[in-house]
Amino acid sequence: MSHTLLLIGCGNMGFAMLRGWLREDPTLTVHVVEPADALRDRAAGVGALAVPQLADLPQGLVPEVVFVAVKPNLVEMVLAGCGDFAARGATFVSVAAGVTTAAMAHRLPGGASIVRCMPNTPAAIGEGMMVLYARVDVSDAAKTLVASLLATSGMVAWIDDEAQMDAVTAISGSGPAYVFHFIEALTDAGIALGLPAKTAALLAKQTVLGAGRLAMEADVDPATLRRQVTSPGGTTAAALNVFMSDERTEKLVAEAARAARDRSIELGKSN
Repeated sequence: MSHTLLLIGCGNMGFAMLRGWLREDPTLTVHVVEPADALRDRAAGVGALAVPQLADLPQGLVPEVVFVAVKPNLVEMVLAGCGDFAARGATFVSVAAGVTTAAMAHRLPGGASIVRCMPNTPAAIGEGMMVLYARVDVSDAAKTLVASLLATSGMVAWIDDEAQMDAVTAISGSGPAYVFHFIEALTDAGIALGLPAKTAALLAKQTVLGAGRLAMEADVDPATLRRQVTSPGGTTAAALNVFMSDERTEKLVAEAARAARDRSIELGKSN
């Protein structure tokens, strides 16, 4: 059975979700509100019904899910104009970092169905990590629909405590940037050891890609995979002695994750 959706904001993350939905199910009816001409045209190009503002939507529109993909400081203003959709039973899903479901509920009629999502940038190629939290008013049917839609952009996981979203942000929300930085560092190391820049970059990117896929598909945990590839006294062991000496990598990653988590908490208080 086809569904009717409304997407408010069609920047990079909004468009990644839109493209995933319509790729998976071309029968979906997706209305998009996007004020920027180029972004609106891009949305229309993949099959959405795109308009520049909420007032331009068809009268009496009844979307089952309203996805809010605008900047965090715009969420409450956008929701203030969405009361009719809530009254008609829509479930609201926000992908804006730091905006709590309580803040969203403040702008919607009482008992509104609200889900908060923390995605990450690999959603652009269907390999994202989409972490969800639902308020008690959200029905099981709505959760199932939202999860199935977001699964078109990657893996989906639910959390029961919204406070964990700050940790989620630190690990998977911001995590791709950590991996990109490691790829940069591994590339620079290859260049320093005499490899051509293009070769070093290819080796670094493909190695991270292959290792990630192996970690996902293997029947053993990453620690076991690490031990399997590390011959005693070999080259990998020599490198890991540097990474693992005094738990230097573990400490650095933990410090970075705490910094991201703490900043997420600060941003949440300001929104």
